[in-house]
Amino acid sequence: MSIPIIAGLSEIAPRYRGFVLDIWGVVHQGGPAYPDAIACLEELAKRNQPVVFLSNAPRRAQHVEALLERKGIARALHRGVISSGEVARNALAARQAPELAALGSAFYLIGAEHDDDLLDGLPYRRVGDVAVADFVLAIGLDDDPPTVAHHEAVLAGAAARGLPMMCVNPDLVVVRLGVRELCAGALAARYRELGGPVRYFGKPYAPAYPPTMERLGLGSAKDVLAIGDGLETDIRGANAAGLGSLLVTGGILADALGIDRHGLPEAAALRQACVDAQAQPDAAIAVLRW
Repeated sequence: MSIPIIAGLSEIAPRYRGFVLDIWGVVHQGGPAYPDAIACLEELAKRNQPVVFLSNAPRRAQHVEALLERKGIARALHRGVISSGEVARNALAARQAPELAALGSAFYLIGAEHDDDLLDGLPYRRVGDVAVADFVLAIGLDDDPPTVAHHEAVLAGAAARGLPMMCVNPDLVVVRLGVRELCAGALAARYRELGGPVRYFGKPYAPAYPPTMERLGLGSAKDVLAIGDGLETDIRGANAAGLGSLLVTGGILADALGIDRHGLPEAAALRQACVDAQAQPDAAIAVLRW
């Protein structure tokens, strides 16, 4: 199936009433927000077409919103952020799913220390030894060294006990200022290989989408376009939720497609990537621009 490649969002924006945007690889790559992306958000705001950011950032939504503002995305340009961290926190607070209702209170954190506040104020406590933990909270990889192998002993010990892992970022990798870095999804993949059970929070999983649609304030999914650079997360999740989808090819996929950030992929390469990911975008664009 042919995937239309558009030059700018203006070509298809009139078909939709609202937009769900990924952040990394679409709005920024670790540095300041892309000027073209800011201009695009400003055009949507002028047209009263609301935007909500849906991110696999494994932290509280308020932290992500503040970071966006520091990077140049004014709060007036969007209706807020739904982060995988916030989705996880809300689920662990509500404990409605049977496997969460049976969860103990002691968790072992894998991730950077600055992300250790996700469950603050909830009836959970962090422990420093996986041998006494009830579950593993996978936020990301330790900074030194940021490798899955560095965590092998902890993962093996937890898997041997059958501890559930709460993976707060399903992404396998992220590109930060041109450098690929592993995410919590890579830990979860290894944990599953070891036989450990994993529960994921964020895209492409269904629980991320109802709060996003509620924040957007539009009734029908077919009136909403999801924009992201991840086939397995952004596009597959949009497909399952019934949203339209626009793939940004100049983000995480650029290397695999053999292009630079502003380049356009060959049609055959793009089709094959979609087949491999079992995801089908309605259109593709090199970078987010109007």
